[in-house]
Amino acid sequence: MLKRPTSTQSIDIKRSTMDYPQQWNNDIKHKLEKRTSNRLSISHISPPSTPLPFHSARNHSFSSSQNSLQSTASDQLLDHSHLKPGQNASLLSYSKTINMYRENAKKTNNMEIQCDFAIFLVEAAKRISQKGTTDSINQQDLKQQQAYILEAEKSLKQVAMRGHSESQYYLANMYAAGLLNKTGKADFDKAFPLFVQSAKHHHADAAYRTAKCYEDGLGTRRDKSKAVQYYRKAATLNHPGAMYRLGLAEMKGELSLSRNIRDGHKWLKRSAEAATSQYPHALHELAILHERGLESIVFIDLKYSVNLYHEAAVLGYAPSAHRLGECYEFGKLDCTSDPSLSIQYYSIAAEQNHPESCFALTAWYLVGIPELLPPSDEQAYAWAMCAAQSGLPRAEYAIGYFTEMGIGTLKNDPEAMKWYEKAAQHGEKRAIQRLQPTGNVIQKKRQNIMVRATSFLRKAST
Repeated sequence: MLKRPTSTQSIDIKRSTMDYPQQWNNDIKHKLEKRTSNRLSISHISPPSTPLPFHSARNHSFSSSQNSLQSTASDQLLDHSHLKPGQNASLLSYSKTINMYRENAKKTNNMEIQCDFAIFLVEAAKRISQKGTTDSINQQDLKQQQAYILEAEKSLKQVAMRGHSESQYYLANMYAAGLLNKTGKADFDKAFPLFVQSAKHHHADAAYRTAKCYEDGLGTRRDKSKAVQYYRKAATLNHPGAMYRLGLAEMKGELSLSRNIRDGHKWLKRSAEAATSQYPHALHELAILHERGLESIVFIDLKYSVNLYHEAAVLGYAPSAHRLGECYEFGKLDCTSDPSLSIQYYSIAAEQNHPESCFALTAWYLVGIPELLPPSDEQAYAWAMCAAQSGLPRAEYAIGYFTEMGIGTLKNDPEAMKWYEKAAQHGEKRAIQRLQPTGNVIQKKRQNIMVRATSFLRKAST
């Protein structure tokens, strides 16, 4: 099996997607870290002049005039040796920790503590599943995992009945993610009423989920007017996803709304100001609008567009990172051509399996960059394979060519023909021509030209 190509930089990426059921699954995966969502306010910052990462280490100098400890007595205050644990000290086991947490949760009527304990149980259940595949988990662990899930459900139901919005929302998410179904299938019939209840208590995420259920008919009938109502409710609570959806609906005349570009643009700007790593989409949409302009209402501003793409890329949004990779590779949007920045931005998107960025890295590895990126046919082939496995026709054709010519892999004509056929099925004209008997001679000539061209580019780059 082909190994994952080594990236030009190790970057911790959080994926962003508008696949809402998957987002609900991610909500369970990452859990609700804060009881109240703190929206990330994005300030307009210029694109980096040096390669990513975007954060920089700062050396803090501390003044010694007022904070220095000059006396021996002060030094003694910093001696904590008497606080060292004894020889018999040991950490509590995970099961003991849960038991103690359970006892404390039973002793209080605080709904926040009880909700947190239920979430802790869900995390404990996931911890068991992370030990390995189902085959490697023994029956006792499976029973314990199921017991944690059922106890969490029972606890959340009790607190939700008392009107605790966070418990209602989290329980709804569990149903929507299929955690409470033996088959793992989402149960929106149970999730939807809980989303509605939580939304009535002014829970922004719940209002957004309720709107999405009404829009897509998940657990209820489709109702565009109700969807707009709850999108607006979530938007008033500063939910970036709701504001983004309203912005698109206004600009495209969706959800039975009249087309209003000006109002749609305002919603997108508000969503961009509240953008998070989960909802960076408005930044990208605004960047596209200001890159192209629209009906004398949205004016072209290339510098502002690049800033927006950069902000979205900082949040890990693959399409924005790919666009910046193109800008710094080809000098688009008034950007100065910079191979190092181009590769850095392509890498952000490629780490998330963005097919176009994976294929762009293939090109960089074929020619290489002096003192920055040595040419590597193996890496070029590996990144092309990543793009081809995502269904990119150009990449499928390239894999066929690499396999036929032995670039980065062993020559294998039957395997090459398979990839040519895949590319042809997806409409790649060069693959269609390659598969035609009359095109074989012409193709051989083109291959020789390509080989000579690649060799020339490599010599030129050195």
